[in-house]
Amino acid sequence: MQSTLNAAINYHQLNFQWKSQKPISRKFKTSPKILPLTNSLRTSINYEPEEGLDKVPGSPGSEPNSVLRLPVVIRQSGRVSRYIYEGNSLKLVSLDGGAGSFSLDFEDAFRKLVRVSGFGIKDFFIPKQVPENYMGYVKWKFLHRVFSSALQVLATQAMFRAIGIGYSRSLPSAAALNWVLKDGLGRLSRCIYTASLASAFDTNLKRVRFTTSVLFSLSIGIELLTPTFPQYFLLLATLANIAKQISLACYLATGSAVHRSFAIADNIGEVSAKAQIQTVSFDNLGLMLAALLNMLFKNNQRLLAGLPFFVYPIFSAIDLFGIYQGLQHVHLQTLTKDRLEIILNSWIDFGHVPSPAEVSKEEGIDFLWTKNNELWPIRIGCLNTNSEIPKLSMMAMQSLTSEDYYFVCMESSCREWTRIKPRGILLCLREGSGTADVIMGLLQACYIRKALLFSSMWETAVEDKDVSDLVFKEWFKLIDDSKQSAKRDLSTLNDQMGSLGWALKHILLSTEEQARYSFVDD
Repeated sequence: MQSTLNAAINYHQLNFQWKSQKPISRKFKTSPKILPLTNSLRTSINYEPEEGLDKVPGSPGSEPNSVLRLPVVIRQSGRVSRYIYEGNSLKLVSLDGGAGSFSLDFEDAFRKLVRVSGFGIKDFFIPKQVPENYMGYVKWKFLHRVFSSALQVLATQAMFRAIGIGYSRSLPSAAALNWVLKDGLGRLSRCIYTASLASAFDTNLKRVRFTTSVLFSLSIGIELLTPTFPQYFLLLATLANIAKQISLACYLATGSAVHRSFAIADNIGEVSAKAQIQTVSFDNLGLMLAALLNMLFKNNQRLLAGLPFFVYPIFSAIDLFGIYQGLQHVHLQTLTKDRLEIILNSWIDFGHVPSPAEVSKEEGIDFLWTKNNELWPIRIGCLNTNSEIPKLSMMAMQSLTSEDYYFVCMESSCREWTRIKPRGILLCLREGSGTADVIMGLLQACYIRKALLFSSMWETAVEDKDVSDLVFKEWFKLIDDSKQSAKRDLSTLNDQMGSLGWALKHILLSTEEQARYSFVDD
């Protein structure tokens, strides 16, 4: 019946034969008054009040008690209609411009056409249920895909010129061999890269995604150089394809996590399908942009040959800017060590749990790896035996019992490659430890760090080989107090995190953070 009702533009009229012996109109005449349902209806369908909502179009001279507005409003394809009962018939009346009026001027008709078209385009590209930040993500994705697609077209043209396609002196077999070699080496590098950074796609999604996007942009620049150095075609094309394959691997590995962050109604299939529609449509616009540039300069071969070098820095900058801004609109609900640490610091300092949007803003992308430069950084893993282990750490391990599923200790400063790793706090997890143990252990470590920042004696206590009994006593008192504080806050903290949409079932850890120790009771 719904398809029949929606076929007409203004309203439909349906006649029903009722089994009741008494006329229906008498029942309505005895009703006290028309129910004021308009306000609740506007709220339930998120419909902005328009002119004509409190009036029934099509019956300007009707008596108030002869028309009953039913509490059902239909919103579809940009049109808003409402069921009314008049006399002995049911009508579906339009609320956006008058159901029985055909005197609409051109301006109103054009405005209505634009609105209906806008709703149609939105339904085609945008999923039904997504968070508010999704529209910002799509806008920046549009900028990124259009200019990236245009650059890829120009780069492919440059490679065709480099291998001599279209010239009589070209050797098709040699060109095909070079093409196959560069593709094969690129795919091999893609497999190696994916295997080596599997866990980083979860723990450092935004950083890895943007880093590989920069790599992809550089690969296009390398491909544009192939006509200039045709004798090094295989080398340049292979390097460029390796970078492209690595970027593609990261894009495919992180795409599902990005889509899941927008699927607030578990509609990840719809979100993924709409993302493919957006990608194809935006890429086609990029193809059109590249074709337009070629048409503009087709009569001047010198300008056409130099066009890629002129537009490459501009298009690449716009492309990377769109990717960066788009990632800022991705609010991941999964917990990693860094996100959990931001949440716990906010809990300790302000007594509240930040939302995924707030954590995303503070987390950023960290493209230049500038994080973790604060005093007493916290690390999850095992003790580094290549550096000197503080005596306080050995005492912490000696005090372990079978009931402990983690322990917190200090790390001394050491040199790693070209930089000096500062002293910090280490959280060691035991085999069999669960999500609650990780949260409680990291919360205890955050409490310890806050106490260490207010006292200067711990800076020298970590490096000293001979630690006084007073320092031992203060350290174990700090461990006990921080553990009690973590136990006290754990239940309330979990409740608030769950209410804000954080995924508490698992905590995503890197390969180094997944290291565990086993307890041996000798």
